Amino acid sequence: MQARGSRRALALSVGLALSVGALAPAAYAVSSGPRVATPTVSVKSFTVNFSAMTKLKALAKKGKGNVVALLPDTQSSARYVQYDEPYLTAAFKAAGLSSKFQVQNAQGSASTMQTQAEAAITNGASVLLIDPLDSGSGAAIEKNAKAKGVASIDYDRITLNGASSYYVSFNNVTVGKNIGTGFEQCVTAWGIAKPQVLVMDGDPTDNNAKLFNQGYTSVLDPKFKSAAYTKVAEPAGTWDNQKALVTFQQQYTAHPTINSAVTPNDGVANSVISALKTLQIKPKTFPTTGQDASVQGLQNILTGYQCMTVYKPVYKEAQAAAALAIYMRAGQKPPSSLVNGKTSNSTKSVPSVLLIPTNVDTKNMASTVVKDKAVTVAELCTGAVAAACTAAGIS
Repeated sequence: MQARGSRRALALSVGLALSVGALAPAAYAVSSGPRVATPTVSVKSFTVNFSAMTKLKALAKKGKGNVVALLPDTQSSARYVQYDEPYLTAAFKAAGLSSKFQVQNAQGSASTMQTQAEAAITNGASVLLIDPLDSGSGAAIEKNAKAKGVASIDYDRITLNGASSYYVSFNNVTVGKNIGTGFEQCVTAWGIAKPQVLVMDGDPTDNNAKLFNQGYTSVLDPKFKSAAYTKVAEPAGTWDNQKALVTFQQQYTAHPTINSAVTPNDGVANSVISALKTLQIKPKTFPTTGQDASVQGLQNILTGYQCMTVYKPVYKEAQAAAALAIYMRAGQKPPSSLVNGKTSNSTKSVPSVLLIPTNVDTKNMASTVVKDKAVTVAELCTGAVAAACTAAGIS
């Protein structure tokens, strides 16, 4: 979830209806109009050309009210601008919902997201997609929405104690395990004989950060217990990249033997890498890890400062969320081929769409993120990175 190179978001078409209409106080909005056959999509349906969304056009016409996606910020991760906003926009448009959706960003303010949610409800929303800054504020938004007959979907991270009808994300424990195994493989490949490991976590208020930690801890704890690796420290986590830089600098000053770091995303990894470059530490001598497959993260991999990144194709996540919203807006239960799991939010088990992430390094970068056009060769292979792209078969 973190810092990326810039990529322009697709233009957002906004045309919210001005009257609320009669919203039924149910789990999701009840539609009016003639009955249509319910189309079926699955977690395997979503491709980079968004063709699966066209199957939902008739259902989108049948539905009622607006769908509003509430994204958290641009600081913790540029993915929300670079990927989520344009992909959600493309998904809704492909399904024919061109004038009945909106994507907003709270810019790091929980009170702003609350205001956006209340305005959305007032202006006729029947479904909210919510990626909250924290579970407390997210739960308050969802409970208020439910009381007013508006359904909600947890997008990307679960809202603890919330009132959402569904949750869509990648399997975040698996994401953490991928980080752990990627770190292990890199330690071996880079010849780190006695790993002195700094473990850097995401923000403890983010349930996803806890799940990532659960995943990489399950992989690395046996190494720590056997003394194959030494865990030097595990300071308080953050998604703030500047804070992560300060944390690393403090830890490295206190523990100059640190020679590797488990970093939970590309943004935190880049903070560490910027400090390593200042310290004139050479490439392929200090492993770091990441997730999000950001331009910066991929460039750090190509230049030998980051071992790997976890690629979570946001185009799949965005389509899954948009599809769920369209089913709910039309008063239809989503098919089991789409809703393939359940996730506890501490008070209930939430039906979930759980997608599978992929590890990316120099060996498969061309066949994954580049092939999917998650990044372009032009933005990735710039300046000093160009030669590394050629070596990795990226052109």
